[in-house]
Amino acid sequence: MAEHQMRIIKQGAADLIGEADLKEKLEKSILTGIPLNIKFGMDPSAPDLHLGHAVALRKLKQLQDLGHTVIIIVGDFTGKIGDPTGKSKGRKALTDAEVLRNAQTYQEQVFHILDREKTVVRYNGEWLELLQLDRILKLASTITVARMLERDDFQTRFRNNMPIGLHEFFYPLMQAYDSVEIEADLELGGTDQTFNILMGRSLQKEMGQEPQAALFMPILEGTDGVEKMSKSLGNYIGIYEDARNMFQKAMQIPDGMILKYFELATDILPEDLDRIRISLDNGCNPRDVKLHLAETIVSLYHTPQETQEAKEFFIQAFSKREIPHQVDTLSVPREQGRLSEYIQLLVSAGYAPSGSELRRMVAQGGVSKNGNRMESVDEIINSGDVLKIGKRKFVKITNQL
Repeated sequence: MAEHQMRIIKQGAADLIGEADLKEKLEKSILTGIPLNIKFGMDPSAPDLHLGHAVALRKLKQLQDLGHTVIIIVGDFTGKIGDPTGKSKGRKALTDAEVLRNAQTYQEQVFHILDREKTVVRYNGEWLELLQLDRILKLASTITVARMLERDDFQTRFRNNMPIGLHEFFYPLMQAYDSVEIEADLELGGTDQTFNILMGRSLQKEMGQEPQAALFMPILEGTDGVEKMSKSLGNYIGIYEDARNMFQKAMQIPDGMILKYFELATDILPEDLDRIRISLDNGCNPRDVKLHLAETIVSLYHTPQETQEAKEFFIQAFSKREIPHQVDTLSVPREQGRLSEYIQLLVSAGYAPSGSELRRMVAQGGVSKNGNRMESVDEIINSGDVLKIGKRKFVKITNQL
């Protein structure tokens, strides 16, 4: 049983420090029925989540499914210090109001993935604000300046004669103390958090606790298969996107990324992933596997009906190149009119970023009517006609009367 859990935990991970410790903890948990405490620190900047952000959350969900308790640490206190990780200069500290507002937004999003009943949310101000100076100095004595300067970001700033605030040294120390306070058995984070998380392991030893294991999750490349998933690069799949967009974007990933997306963006079991890997190695059409991947991803965030409709829409529109049975509709004031008369309505409804861009798409053959390429914005559009705008957007024009 512990071996099976270890395989699920390690699947897709970039690294696991303290593997023997974790296995021993799991065996004890199975014997006693007491779940492990899984620590996960919340970035108080509260991003709008996409599948890249969700990599760690999906792993946490797997741990919940194994029966363990996830403890989200909201850095309401450390957020006022500012995490220096990966920064070329000190990070702007957040106000109390900003931290609390971001924490609320973040929780609303993470419970789209995590099981609320198996999640505990704690604010580290609960214990950090109570620390007396003598206690803080004792904690500070557990680490040297030389050890702090091992961090790449501190090293870089030190070499370049850029200022490092003394308070910044306390961020990893305070994050480490969070592990002591909640008696974490495992802390999960990105590879950029390696120094902070391992400090928690060290501090627990200093404080006489069993050290937490440290699980690091890798970065997920975007739909281009090259760059880190990012909204600014346009290669992202948002967890709040509608089912059709999510399905279509998942089908755009390169064939070479199929297994990695199964590992990091779904809750697939190791034995099922093995079967998919063998299938691909034996010459299975990657497109068929990708359809399964897209369906799996969409089903995690949408209902079965929405997932099935998105799959059917994709097959009709992009595989068979037919006009889908179910498309969005746009009401117009007349039974008949020129496309040029409807440009602003189409832009306002989000089918094109601007009127000039829509005109450019028409000129380049990127807009079709009922399956036929439109040559000019002066072409007549009748109520009931279906427009395809770009590669993915369909809209049926209807008269509002």
